[in-house]
Amino acid sequence: MSVLDVARSLPGIEELRARSQALAMCEAIISPGWESRYYSYDCRWSAERGEHMASMRNGSGDEYAIVFSPAGVYVRGLDHEARPVPGLFDDVPEVFAAQVAEPAFSHGSNVCLWRLTGDERWHGRGLDETAWLFELLVEGTAEAYQEFAEDYYEEDVDVAAVAEVFALRPLTDALVRRLNPAVTVGYLADDIEEIGYPR
Repeated sequence: MSVLDVARSLPGIEELRARSQALAMCEAIISPGWESRYYSYDCRWSAERGEHMASMRNGSGDEYAIVFSPAGVYVRGLDHEARPVPGLFDDVPEVFAAQVAEPAFSHGSNVCLWRLTGDERWHGRGLDETAWLFELLVEGTAEAYQEFAEDYYEEDVDVAAVAEVFALRPLTDALVRRLNPAVTVGYLADDIEEIGYPR
């Protein structure tokens, strides 16, 4: 898959938000320790600008950040083994200037995508070898997450329970314990609030 394929295959803004929240909620349930999670979502990323941020980090230097704002969505990613991309941000619309200049992202990027609110497609540029960063977002299925999580956490994962989270169904203790017997909805209260997961 190329970066252009990723841009063509990503869903619309609200579906991307829902997938990002579902990934983050599954991670919060399976991996209660934040530092070991692969996917996160912060609906309070920048309250003054009305921004949410979804993120991925694998602990080896590969990552992405997706900033949802009133203007649209800005995506930047870093494959730490891939080379820099000259002019990566040259075509980014001015409404995303704050995201381009964000200090938290200053350590590097080699893929950049964006979509304005009301736009019908994604835009961007970057190296094709960075496309793997967004595979789960493109696939967007419980089965894809199950395969990832079983490999990453080396534990069996209940795909039917994942499917309920991906449908953003309200969490219950029974549902949560199918993914992690050690946690409850009450224990996850702070994560639920941070992710903005529907109650």
